[in-house]
Amino acid sequence: MRRRIRSRIRSRIPLRTAAVAGGIALAAAAAMTAPATASPGASGSAAAADAASDAASSRRALDVEYFTGPGGHPRHTEVPASTPERLTRAARSLSAKEAAADGQVGSVVDNGTTADKLDVVFIGDGYTSGQQEDFHADARSKWEQMSAVQPYASYKDLFNVWTVDAVSNQSGVSGDPSKDVVKDTALGSYFWCDDIERLLCVDTAKVESYAAKAPQADLVVVLSNSTKYGGAGYTLTSQVGHDGIATAASDHPDSDQIAVHETGHSLGKLADEYFYPEYGTYTGAEPGESNATKLSAAQLTAQQKKWYRWIGQTSPDGGTVGAYEGGRYYPKGINRPTDNSIMRTLGREYSLPGREAMIAGFYSHATALSSRTATATAVKRSAGIEVDVPKGASLKWYVDGAEVTAANGKTSVTPAGLGVPSDGASHKVTAKATDGTSAVKDPALRKLLSDSRTWKVTN
Repeated sequence: MRRRIRSRIRSRIPLRTAAVAGGIALAAAAAMTAPATASPGASGSAAAADAASDAASSRRALDVEYFTGPGGHPRHTEVPASTPERLTRAARSLSAKEAAADGQVGSVVDNGTTADKLDVVFIGDGYTSGQQEDFHADARSKWEQMSAVQPYASYKDLFNVWTVDAVSNQSGVSGDPSKDVVKDTALGSYFWCDDIERLLCVDTAKVESYAAKAPQADLVVVLSNSTKYGGAGYTLTSQVGHDGIATAASDHPDSDQIAVHETGHSLGKLADEYFYPEYGTYTGAEPGESNATKLSAAQLTAQQKKWYRWIGQTSPDGGTVGAYEGGRYYPKGINRPTDNSIMRTLGREYSLPGREAMIAGFYSHATALSSRTATATAVKRSAGIEVDVPKGASLKWYVDGAEVTAANGKTSVTPAGLGVPSDGASHKVTAKATDGTSAVKDPALRKLLSDSRTWKVTN
């Protein structure tokens, strides 16, 4: 469920970016393009045509960052806005049987209605019609890896997970195992994007067309059928409504970290915490991101700004929360909360302020209380009402505004059991849930962690 849109702006960077390939690539909304078109009559060996096509694509480029491997630090580069024509020229149409399977939607995790949950959509690339079950298994495995990372691990109940089948003509990914390998795939994903081996790019317009088939996509992950390390991520203004696209190799054990880092941007609205020496000293306004500041630890505390509530506490990514110089690409003039969180280096944990931002991001899409029992129509006094709340959240019940303490904590009740009288009058039953986690300290963010539902009851 998409409840609000919050933008992230970076100064001196022409397009909004984030970490990639083997890391993450975040692209501006303006870079969305139409799907690349195949040219069946063109010669696949025409080097001059290839060069001209690639040059044209490069003129419509996205600014990105990349990692050379797990634990690496990124650098900036530009990538084509769509898959180069030389990699799509041989594409053939799907058979009738393949076309019938293409675009099918499946449920991996169903925790509630799309209106109440954060909906993650996995789309496969480089899987043939006979390999879709392999894709489903890979999606389940990748979600298990992603959701083992905190704070995902504590909030699995807030997520629904879906798959969308994209049928490819060939198995695998272009650029795997070597640069000259070309595969005919549904989404046109390819390694060696912009001549960087670990940068795994994709045609974002094609991804959008498949994501639109899923219910209320909030976050999209493309799994490219490969054991090779690499990936990319895009932050964009989506017609579908999701907060970003991440690509990752399906069968590399570290590729889940690419998606986890990317969601730090798309869900947590966190800035990158690494820097480039050549950027010098930041002299602009106070950054909008919650994990970047011009202030020292003492100034944060004195002015009660940003992560001041966490200063001095031991953070799960190691060390103590303070104000560490360097971040948001600048070595000077910008401070970050901890020395080395996942927003600086893949494979790390989120910092305490980072976890707080991620939880707030979860709740910007999901609700603290969900129910499949509709509130639009009255329920009978004997009817069951079922609700769902995150682990550790408090749950209270009320009849006509009066708390029924004996029912607190119960996720399944009947109005009669709550004490609604059989008097022929109309009554109201209300459930209220509050997530009291200590991982969120900001009162403004805590407002997202409560929700209620009210049902009209008839005899």
